[in-house]
Amino acid sequence: MLLIVGTIRLPPEKLKDARPFMRAMVESSRAEDGCVEYGYAEDVLDPGLIHVKELWRDQAALDRHFATDHIADWRASWRALGIGDRDLRVYEVGEPRRT
Repeated sequence: MLLIVGTIRLPPEKLKDARPFMRAMVESSRAEDGCVEYGYAEDVLDPGLIHVKELWRDQAALDRHFATDHIADWRASWRALGIGDRDLRVYEVGEPRRT
C-alpha cells in the first residue's frame, strides 16, 4: 500500500473558490479502483493550509489516478486558486494495526 501525506497551501481568501474543486477531486478519487482513502482537511490554526491524506492499494492504482481527467482538472485550477506550495510525500506501508 502507498500512503501519501502532506500539505498544499493557498491564499485563505481563495478557500471558498477552492472547495468545489477539492470536493470534485475527493469524490472522484474515492471512486477510483485502488483508492482506499482520500481526503483534504483545512488546518484549524493556519488558514489556507490544506492537509492531504491518500491511501492507494498499489503503484498501478496511483499511476492510473495520475492519468485521470479529474486530476488534470484539479491541477489546471491551481494557478487561479493561487496554489503554489505543495509538499506531498509517498510512503510504502504495510497492513494497519490498532494502537
